[in-house]
Amino acid sequence: MGGLSFLWISWAIWIFVTFFMKKQSPYRTKLAAALLGMIICSSFHFPIGGLDIYAGGLFALLFCYHLLAVEKKRTIIYFFICSYIVTAAYSALHLFEIYDPVLIIFNKDWMMAIILAYIVLILQKTLKGRLILLVSGTMQGEILFAIVVDKLSFNYPVGSFDYLDICAISAALILGWSFLENARIIFETHLIVNQSEKQKSS
Repeated sequence: MGGLSFLWISWAIWIFVTFFMKKQSPYRTKLAAALLGMIICSSFHFPIGGLDIYAGGLFALLFCYHLLAVEKKRTIIYFFICSYIVTAAYSALHLFEIYDPVLIIFNKDWMMAIILAYIVLILQKTLKGRLILLVSGTMQGEILFAIVVDKLSFNYPVGSFDYLDICAISAALILGWSFLENARIIFETHLIVNQSEKQKSS
């Protein structure tokens, strides 16, 4: 069933953000509202410029642009360079799926999610930047791919549940990796503090 991974993962993240995230965080309310907005809009779609676009994906893209608008000009330029790399990679993976499906060696969603998560982890160092890059880059890739296949007389829905599944799995992988990175830093900091205390006591 398309959208099952998206619904499970997005609800799990929403529960964490709403009930466990620090209330002082400036992103808590925005992130919770954005997740709810995506879930509510995910099944609605409408035509724009000859393309069938789902509201959930478009809502997520506009939300990412909103978060980027407050960043410094230098950061925005670098970010858009990174997002075009993700856009090209996402579109290329879909084209490979059409022209050479033999390359899909296991489940398509997981294969694309792992590749996209790896690219995003290389390009961005912060969790916020990684998630914004993932959503904006893949959604732009959806639009680019839809435009390409539209010229070949294929109707491809932009931001459908299939896309949301891939995006959600990628986000879960990125969140897991970022957690491991922070866990390592916390462990190393705790270890250094304990060693310094032992040295002082001795």
